[in-house]
Amino acid sequence: QVHILESGGGLVQPGGSLRLSCTVSGVAIRYSGMTWYRQAPGKQREFVATINGVGAINYAESVKGRFTISKDNTKNTGQLQMDSLKPEDTAIYYCHTGDNYWGQGTQVTVSS
Repeated sequence: QVHILESGGGLVQPGGSLRLSCTVSGVAIRYSGMTWYRQAPGKQREFVATINGVGAINYAESVKGRFTISKDNTKNTGQLQMDSLKPEDTAIYYCHTGDNYWGQGTQVTVSS
């Protein structure tokens, strides 16, 4: 059985930072990698960042240079370090891995 749990969301001021974590059980992210998506109110879910099994990384243009994705194969967890946050980063952030497994999401709100 696969379980995915995101954590680390919250309220932060513009320019601030947050670090999201994704804890996975039932799927080995050393092979499957991990992808972060987000969904803002009234918008479709969109790609944020991905890291594959061998560590190759890609980012959406909107977060490139501000967000950093990583994973810890020994702990089977992934992280998304988000710096220089903007109000338009406000969304629910979801972790995705394996054969289409999703977490419940964690809310990120960027507001003064």
